[in-house]
Amino acid sequence: MADENGEPGEDLVPVILDNAHKYNLKYISRSNILSQLACCYEYLPYCLLYRYGGHPAFYRHKTSTGRTLPMFYIYDSYVTIPEIWANLLTVSGSQSIRNTPYDGLFIALLVEEKHKHEIHRSGFDGIYTYFATNGFSYGSSHHNWPSLKAFCDSSNLMFVPSVGPGYIDTSIRPWNNHNTRNRVNGKYYETAFSAALLVRPEIISITSFNEWHEGTQIEKAVPKKTGQVTYLDYKPHKPTMYLELTHKWSEKYSKEKEQWLM
Repeated sequence: MADENGEPGEDLVPVILDNAHKYNLKYISRSNILSQLACCYEYLPYCLLYRYGGHPAFYRHKTSTGRTLPMFYIYDSYVTIPEIWANLLTVSGSQSIRNTPYDGLFIALLVEEKHKHEIHRSGFDGIYTYFATNGFSYGSSHHNWPSLKAFCDSSNLMFVPSVGPGYIDTSIRPWNNHNTRNRVNGKYYETAFSAALLVRPEIISITSFNEWHEGTQIEKAVPKKTGQVTYLDYKPHKPTMYLELTHKWSEKYSKEKEQWLM
């Protein structure tokens, strides 16, 4: 179902898109493979845009200039140096995809503060913070979001803060207990949303829908044990607790965003 890089297999992508369309959802690619430039130029246009870009569930974002472009979140983007990214993502780059059929909005992962300058030089369109652990990285620390938003505004970049319901990955990283973040009956999630709304971002991302191994899932959860693994549930709350919180804050975000744009 997935390749060695964790990407959906070719047979799975149309299934995801068809089911997303069935439930009025949109698909955005978050890719590890795109951070490896040797694969990026071939994989991106052919496997994503050329093959699936016309699908009604393939998400396209309307920019301030009126263009509607597909959006890509690129994990570990900082592994590749800015000069190489710039070849692809700036108008003057030797392999530029700007203003071609394969253009898009490319959102880079910011972990350390210095990454914001590298992202800007690379030609990316924005940054996202990804991690659901407040305080784990510079980017994931809520108190840094106002300054990051200000930098993005001054650099013509989108700022996409990532919110999460909590974090616990000790089942796969036993040594990482210090990064565990208790859900506090939903309060941790709501605090993250509140911090995100304060900076008035154009988009908010959620980490995650179903990454159970890192304890960031928001999907419906019931008590479940498989072998030695006991899956976390939301008792004493309803199985749909975090979906309901997501709906609540999504509506609040939509209403506030309308006011920002007035």
